[in-house]
Amino acid sequence: MSTPPTEADPPRSGLNLTARALISIVVGGSTILLLAEGYRRLLPQEGRLIHGLLTMATALPIVYVLVRKVVHRGVREAMLAVSDGLLSLTEKDYSMRLAADRKDEVGLLIHRFNTLAETLRRERMDIYQRELVPETILAITSIIVVMTNEAGRIVYSNAAAREFFAGGKPIDGRDLRELIAAAPPELVAAVESADDLLFSCPITDASDPDTFHLFKRYFEFSMQRHTLYILRRLTKELARKEVETWKKAIRVLSHEVNNSLAPVSSLVHSARLMLDNPTHAQRLRGALDTIEERAGHLRTFLDGYASIARLPQPAKRSIGWSELLGGVEGLYPFKVVGAVPERPAYVDPAQMQQVLINLLKNASESGSPAEEIGVEIRAGIEDGTELWVVDRGKGMPDEVLRNALLPFYSTKKSGSGLGLALCREIVDAHGGRLTLHPRESGGIAVRCWLPTVLAPN
Repeated sequence: MSTPPTEADPPRSGLNLTARALISIVVGGSTILLLAEGYRRLLPQEGRLIHGLLTMATALPIVYVLVRKVVHRGVREAMLAVSDGLLSLTEKDYSMRLAADRKDEVGLLIHRFNTLAETLRRERMDIYQRELVPETILAITSIIVVMTNEAGRIVYSNAAAREFFAGGKPIDGRDLRELIAAAPPELVAAVESADDLLFSCPITDASDPDTFHLFKRYFEFSMQRHTLYILRRLTKELARKEVETWKKAIRVLSHEVNNSLAPVSSLVHSARLMLDNPTHAQRLRGALDTIEERAGHLRTFLDGYASIARLPQPAKRSIGWSELLGGVEGLYPFKVVGAVPERPAYVDPAQMQQVLINLLKNASESGSPAEEIGVEIRAGIEDGTELWVVDRGKGMPDEVLRNALLPFYSTKKSGSGLGLALCREIVDAHGGRLTLHPRESGGIAVRCWLPTVLAPN
């Protein structure tokens, strides 16, 4: 909805206030001169002082009546009406309108006041309609929404918040800290925290712990800082995702195990036939080698799945970036782009080298020329250090790029979908972030951001 254009100013007619004032000055001055000359002739024996006093005493009432008639013409009443109208606007009453029956500047002022009041009324209605939509959504959503003012008192709460904190009773106007004083300490700590927080706690003594995400943002209203709290219960969603992940893991495990056991079972049957027929005994060694190869593949595959579950906490220590990169030289081709930072890294060398190995392996298998695979380290980015692994391979479609970091997701025929997932787990354990980015001329850039952490003395 948009505000209609301002109405055109009404046409003006007659004399304006300036012309009327000039007429009043001329007529008033002429009246004073005529009276002064008349008194001088009628009372020649009197002095100038007497003439002047008589002239002023006679002229002032006449001039007053003239000015009031010619200039005033309801100006005072109109100004008072406009003043009252402006006062109503400051009190957010936009319904007041003034009668405009004048064609001079005062009439124009009244007309523009009425236009302003109508514009504000329409805008107020537009804002109300816009606010009605999110307010309706917040009223029916299950997400808990609370806003407090600078003093910590609740100025807005939706139905989910009232049900969660007070069993459906009104909570507006209450102090939020007092309201949650008896709540679980995890919830209290989350509310008092300055950042968004993911936490778990039981709602009642008899209930199982629920997982929540608290989202906090700050706004300025009426020169006061307000805090918006959005509390979202994630237990059901996480449970659903967990079930989906387990189902997918079971499907992948079942597929890989069957792919390995089916040929093994066939080869075992063939080996028995070979034992019964001595003429085929020379083929037995090949069958046993194939069985061993498939068993080794299956063991490697299962070890990869177990590596995520038993990933230890990083044993961090100071290590130079050159030394860290040197530990993976010769495994896969790459070149170091730019200068290596002088400040050493404070990481778990084995785990971070595993990240590099997985990323360089993916880059080599992407079809990228070996000379286009690079590793770059940039210090001082977002209070941390960036480690980039880039290639000029075939890249990834958008859908693959969105899911590449998920466990068990792979587009390779023999891939387990654990390489990038393990890299992300390691980087996350170091307090960092791992993201994938497509390159303009083809290929993928993997960014590992690690916070700058000083080694303990």
